[in-house]
Amino acid sequence: MNAPPENTSLVVMGVAGCGKSSLGQLCAQALGLPLLEGDDFHSASNVAKMRSGTPLSDDDRAAWLDALAAELQARPQGVVLTCSALKRRYRDRLRAATPGLRFVFLELTQEQARERVAARPAHLFPVSLVASQFATLEDPSSEPGVLPLNASQSLQDLGAAVVRWVRTETPSLETRS
Repeated sequence: MNAPPENTSLVVMGVAGCGKSSLGQLCAQALGLPLLEGDDFHSASNVAKMRSGTPLSDDDRAAWLDALAAELQARPQGVVLTCSALKRRYRDRLRAATPGLRFVFLELTQEQARERVAARPAHLFPVSLVASQFATLEDPSSEPGVLPLNASQSLQDLGAAVVRWVRTETPSLETRS
């Protein structure tokens, strides 16, 4: 595939179970960009809270978002980051670190998220926290530089839509659930 536009930085976002990691990996490979898995930057205390079924607070997420912003800044040639980015202020913190940052928002229903999270028992995020993610989520669809996609599409179709969008900003895949 052709190289992405210069300085392409992209966040694959959404609630737990939406497919951020799978799509992020596919997009990073297709676009020839490094991949950062947002979960790898959580503190040990955040991981312990999530494993115990306790939702993270804004205070819990602050240092994590700062670390992610620093990682984005350290990669001015471009990067794909997987990150829930549930609130506008979280996304704005990341945007402040990387002008032109784009977001791919993977949408799915709460029931779909619960089913997907339940299917990965070794993950740090338990099914009991899915509802808290939906309660925290501020829909980014009307924000600039956001591509909302129906997460129930095939991974290949989602990846193709993202690559088209990055290269042309006009995806042809159904973008809403």
